[in-house]
Amino acid sequence: MKKFDKDRLILGFAGPALALVTAFLLTMAVLAATGVDPIEPLRLMVENAGYEDVQVLIVNQAGTYYLAALAVAIGFRMNLFNIGVDGQYRLAAMLSAVVGTAVTLPGPLHILLIVLVAMLVGAFWAGIAGVLKAKRGVSEVVSTIMLNAIATSLIAYLILPKNLGVQPEGSNDLTTGEIAASGWFPALSLGDGLEIYGFTFIAFALGIVYWFVLNRTRFGFDLRATGASESAAQASGVDAKKMIVTSMLISGAVAGLAGMPVLLGESHTYSLSFPVGVGFTGITIALLGRNSPIGIFFAALLMAFIDKASASLDTEGYAKEIGTIMKGLIVIAVVVSYELVRRYGIRRQQQKVGEELAAGHAIKTDKEVAA
Repeated sequence: MKKFDKDRLILGFAGPALALVTAFLLTMAVLAATGVDPIEPLRLMVENAGYEDVQVLIVNQAGTYYLAALAVAIGFRMNLFNIGVDGQYRLAAMLSAVVGTAVTLPGPLHILLIVLVAMLVGAFWAGIAGVLKAKRGVSEVVSTIMLNAIATSLIAYLILPKNLGVQPEGSNDLTTGEIAASGWFPALSLGDGLEIYGFTFIAFALGIVYWFVLNRTRFGFDLRATGASESAAQASGVDAKKMIVTSMLISGAVAGLAGMPVLLGESHTYSLSFPVGVGFTGITIALLGRNSPIGIFFAALLMAFIDKASASLDTEGYAKEIGTIMKGLIVIAVVVSYELVRRYGIRRQQQKVGEELAAGHAIKTDKEVAA
């Protein structure tokens, strides 16, 4: 039993390790093929990460990525591919900013209202795909992709000055107006103007909640069982359709929280410059972290490192898009390496079963001879 656990642990680490090594080697190969020094940009990124301000940016970005990846991981555990996290996150951020700007409440209540609105909007938007999946059998991949596009158009319409938006004087940007200071989440000050978003710690704490619910509650067991085999779970008394809708609602609610670190900690408004693509990065992080809260944590830090450490490469004569290339190659490497590790694991398991059967047959033969 101990040996099996050891093999499983090794295989669990093998996938991410192989993916990262492959991605970095491919990045170096691409740079070399285009006539760019394959080592220097990576060295500069590591050097940039040594600066305290960049480290703060990495941690803050990791909090946002962590929430987006948790939302994706919840769907993955249910064998659902929630590609709509990006739309859910942006629509939730936009509408919660509108509500946060429109009201003034005592600090904790103001923040709580904004967070609840974000969760409800995200859950509602993801719930549409959940209901379509459960009631009509519509693929959540198709429906969430379409809902992303609808969310983008809806936000563009709602943020117009004639609707819910505000255009600052002398600016071409459109915003939802600024949330009052009572709605700002307290930050951890490190001095010299450096602050870690307070909601970043909430994000990481939710990883603990995610682990506990998934591994220590009946709901978590039902979710994992339904994801493993919907028909088997239904035969054992689990309402599979209800679990689909519930998991999508929870996934959407967590996706709605992904915008809170930036909204409550820095921008205090939703504008056209609000970060996009967070949900898609969350998919990569969930895959790389193998849906584990700890794995997702380190994967989120890695992606945040690539984003922030590569941002100043252009000042050294290198394209900052090198980071984008690296992230894209990680996605490809994750898919390929995990499949290779999975196949190796199956062969290893078959080999072990064969060895145990052979050992059992040998023992039986020895007993017959002795008799």
